[in-house]
Amino acid sequence: MAFEQIPKKDWYSILGANPSASMSDLKEKYQKLILMYHPDKQSADVPAGMVEECIRKFIEIDQAWKILGNEETKREYDLQRHEDDLRKMGPVDAQVYLEDMSWSKDDHSFSLNCRCGGKYSVSKDEAEEVTLVSCDTCSLIVELLPCS
Repeated sequence: MAFEQIPKKDWYSILGANPSASMSDLKEKYQKLILMYHPDKQSADVPAGMVEECIRKFIEIDQAWKILGNEETKREYDLQRHEDDLRKMGPVDAQVYLEDMSWSKDDHSFSLNCRCGGKYSVSKDEAEEVTLVSCDTCSLIVELLPCS
């Protein structure tokens, strides 16, 4: 993933956007900010420290757009954010092999009963990328392991 090489940052907040923002909204915010902080747009009488800060901000905005402006890297970044959020919720309760989960033809998803009575569910597509799945009822989390 392209964004893993860069220190973890909240690329949405750098663009001043909500994670649910549409691609056109993200692009609009990017274009507005990139013009605002572009080094060529800075006044000649601005102190050197301010110019350096604008350049740093310009580079950050550009990095954010490189990740969020591409559908594939945005999807990967969103999945990583979701996984990080789950890790913050609490410890992993169990490790489960995908093959140990039940397959539902109706909704094309894998599921596993939680000890609380709820379910861990993950679609076939998500199962290829997601490693943590939360219960739909309680705060327990399971880690999906690749098939043995």
